[in-house]
Amino acid sequence: MENFKKGGYDRRPAEGRREYGSRSFRNNDRPGRPFGEHGDRPRRPYGDSSDRPRRQFGEDRPRRTFGENSDRPRRQFGEGSDRPRRQFGENRPRRTFGENSDRPRRQFGEGSDRPRRQFGEDRPRRAFGENSDRPRRQFGEGSDRPRRSPRFQESSFPARSASGARLRPRKNKVQPVSAAEQGINRMISRKPQVDETQYSDNDYVNIPVKETVRLNKFIANSGICSRREADNFIQAGVVTVNGEVVTELGTKVNINTDDVRFNGERLRGEAKVYILMNKPKGYVTTASDPHADKTVMDLIKGCPARVFPVGRLDKNTTGVLMFTNDGEMAEKLTHPSFAKKKIYQVSLSSKLTQEDFDKILSGVSLSDGEIKADELEYIDDEDHRKIGIEIHSGKNRIVRRIFESLGYDVKALDRVYFAGLTKKGIKRGGWRYLTEGEVNILKMGAYN
Repeated sequence: MENFKKGGYDRRPAEGRREYGSRSFRNNDRPGRPFGEHGDRPRRPYGDSSDRPRRQFGEDRPRRTFGENSDRPRRQFGEGSDRPRRQFGENRPRRTFGENSDRPRRQFGEGSDRPRRQFGEDRPRRAFGENSDRPRRQFGEGSDRPRRSPRFQESSFPARSASGARLRPRKNKVQPVSAAEQGINRMISRKPQVDETQYSDNDYVNIPVKETVRLNKFIANSGICSRREADNFIQAGVVTVNGEVVTELGTKVNINTDDVRFNGERLRGEAKVYILMNKPKGYVTTASDPHADKTVMDLIKGCPARVFPVGRLDKNTTGVLMFTNDGEMAEKLTHPSFAKKKIYQVSLSSKLTQEDFDKILSGVSLSDGEIKADELEYIDDEDHRKIGIEIHSGKNRIVRRIFESLGYDVKALDRVYFAGLTKKGIKRGGWRYLTEGEVNILKMGAYN
């Protein structure tokens, strides 16, 4: 220990100790042994020239046996093994953690002996752009990267503005529902409705079918003309039934067995068609009018059947309008005796006073008699110019006349409910066919 110093061992050789790097440990009287080409020992031959026997591999060598044929003793496992069984569970010492652990706890924060990492100004800042020492990445024709597959077209990448910012796709915003629309929907929800989702084409109701009808109705249902025009043709003698000319009005025929011909051509009962439209403003409700610029028939040119509007709506009135070639159905929906309910959304030029509100409910005197609303409601609590009115009268311009008699100007009038039918799901100016279930409900007269 006396030769040990800080920084290593003393390089001075101790007594009886050899010095590294010297050959004093060899016997200086014995010459060194030469190797290689200068040695006096004969070189040992290898390969084919060697006199040593070559080691045999393959079939001549005894193969080692395994398994049951092996002569080695089989190792025992389980209960028959002489090895001590390893202990698990309660007999094995459990490792402790947390406060009871004998391992030193690692220090963090101010008490830690690790140097704190420096951030901010002391660290070199990475250069970008023109001042960067990194090579700039090449794009386009000058790039050495393989071009993407043709299936990645420019249209598949997000659009960007002139500044390079990514443009997000425009989302279809849900239009907020106005207070007036919510109010009119409350009035409709209190009424029974013919819902096409509830009564589909598979929901059939057995309705008795009349086999015997008047001759003029049979002709009208065939699409030849109207009933009034059919009476003129019958009296003119151009209609035959089962080969005989019939001129008497009111003659009835069997739609299944009788042979009815018009000018020698056999007539067949035309299939019944029922159409529901959301009428736009500016169209006259008529089948034909030479003085009108636009009629509602211009909107259903895609329908091959000859149909006519059920009831009338003013040129500037919008909303639910039905078309059919079924005269009986049209009569049930329009005749005053059936009292079919209709709901209108009214926009007035000024606020409806409470006094006039009560007058409309109690009855207003018009030129053709007294009329009163079945139900009246302010559909917008903040704007008393928005009114919902329910009425069953089918008189001409009856809603406008009620409010005009009290000094109000009707700015907009929209029929939102008619005999259980609504314009739900139909855009303004659009139309659709009624389903079989809807038609059967209307025939039953379930909704007034």
